[in-house]
Amino acid sequence: MQKNGFIIDQNLKEMTEHRTDTLAVACYETTIAQNVHGHIPLHWHDELQVVAILQGTALFHINDQKMVIPKGDGIFINSGTMHMAEDHSENENCIYLCLNMSPHVLLPSDLYVKYVHPYATATNLPFLYLEGAVSWGEQILGAIGLIRKELVEQAPYYEVNVASALLNMWKLLITNGYSLEHDPSEMNRNKRMKDMLQWIHLNYSDPIKLEDIARTGQLSRSETCRYFKQMLRTTPMQYVMDYRIQKSIELLQLSERNITEIAYDVGFNSTSYYINQFRKTMNVTPLQFRRKVTQKKILKKRSSD
Repeated sequence: MQKNGFIIDQNLKEMTEHRTDTLAVACYETTIAQNVHGHIPLHWHDELQVVAILQGTALFHINDQKMVIPKGDGIFINSGTMHMAEDHSENENCIYLCLNMSPHVLLPSDLYVKYVHPYATATNLPFLYLEGAVSWGEQILGAIGLIRKELVEQAPYYEVNVASALLNMWKLLITNGYSLEHDPSEMNRNKRMKDMLQWIHLNYSDPIKLEDIARTGQLSRSETCRYFKQMLRTTPMQYVMDYRIQKSIELLQLSERNITEIAYDVGFNSTSYYINQFRKTMNVTPLQFRRKVTQKKILKKRSSD
């Protein structure tokens, strides 16, 4: 299964259901450049995620950190952690296997409390880099491929094989991971950030000021700018601009509205300003972008006929 799109709610939470009929687990192959956005957009989910890079190099943005991950390595991303990914190399598309699993699928409830919950809620464990050259990292990355094979083929007792592989993987992660910390201030910081992003996503089509965003996060203007700079490497108003551009891309692809209507629909009060900002971001005008999308659809239809 190839995953090319995301369903994300207004709070940036991914709503895609990651499971089979009997297991709260999903494993799929992703080519970053084939996503509708051209990258994996910023999001988070309750599931634990383990990624193995099959081709190229990925650049993951995780909270306020950036991780360059080449072929043969991977990364574990903890529950509730905001992250996004993009190609790091211009010469080769990055392809990776992504394993998503509910924390509750790993162990029965009496053992979950001791061996899963403390790690899934540890504030000092947003991610863990997995080196393919290190024995335990190699075993985890190899297990992702085995789990995917089991989920695709679904031979008799495949659920048992998947459960066994997940348990071994989790043991490797927690025995080679971190000493655990629970920092209430860090949890509050993440909540403020998610609240501000949710407010932007609900109100992007209306006029937005920095004061509005700061009020939502119960922060000062300067603190709000610092939050965005540290966690998203951008300013609050630039994030608003980028989000409006991304929403306009969806409308250019999925609707027949004209450029002026789209500009106003996503919060711009000038068509010319929207076109200029779109060109700065995408290196083409909105109309040129729409024509390219239309041409690709025509070529794809012809090739499938």
